[in-house]
Amino acid sequence: QVQLVESGGGLVQAGGSLRLSCAPSGRTFSSYAMGWFRQAPGKEREFVAAISWAGGETRYADSLKGRLTISRGNAKNTVYLQMNSLKPEDTAVYYCAAGPVPRTDPLRYDYWGQGTQVTVSS
Repeated sequence: QVQLVESGGGLVQAGGSLRLSCAPSGRTFSSYAMGWFRQAPGKEREFVAAISWAGGETRYADSLKGRLTISRGNAKNTVYLQMNSLKPEDTAVYYCAAGPVPRTDPLRYDYWGQGTQVTVSS
């Protein structure tokens, strides 16, 4: 079964940092664009960041620019999301996804992980 597995979530104080990871299970995603999305309780899933398969193109949600860095590992198969200066409103379940191109629309992604909880306390 093809899966994407997120890790690195947890509880952090406001102003802190977290590094989320997304690794595949069951197949390689080195030729796929990867994206991060998040969903807070009672809200729709929203785009966070995306990166092309080679890592040369990145996209960020305008509201989060400057606090995030998306990157790929050397083998291009693992994707990371470095989040700094975290705020309570960043609290959400964070999902990684794989698709053909790095877009902001979740419908453009074919594979999804189960998500990792990020909770930022004030």
